[in-house]
Amino acid sequence: MQSSTSGSKQEQLHKEDAAMGLMDFLKPADINAGVEEFRATPGARLVDVRTPGEYAGGHIPGAVNVPLQQIGAIASEVPDKSTPLFVYCMSGARSQQAVGALKQMGYTDARNIGGIGSWRGDVER
Repeated sequence: MQSSTSGSKQEQLHKEDAAMGLMDFLKPADINAGVEEFRATPGARLVDVRTPGEYAGGHIPGAVNVPLQQIGAIASEVPDKSTPLFVYCMSGARSQQAVGALKQMGYTDARNIGGIGSWRGDVER
């Protein structure tokens, strides 16, 4: 017979996992770590969802520009919906919206890595 303590331990572990998930959600994305992970992930794409003008003003090398307002156009740029997508904008807000839209479109590995405002590396113009 299984003791009631194992059930409560399992519930406690579930609550701890949920709390950690919430903490991860609330923790701001670190674009520097995100770009490092992008570079280490074979086949991954770096997606800048800012406007074309913002992108032209300076973007992370290797990024493709797909503005949030035109996120549906990603299908022509990245047809394989299992491709790892590392998404950024200026602050992380538009990239969070874009990740939600990408997931609704069926992309299975889209991540918000935050905003270029915190980027410590070089930019291309």
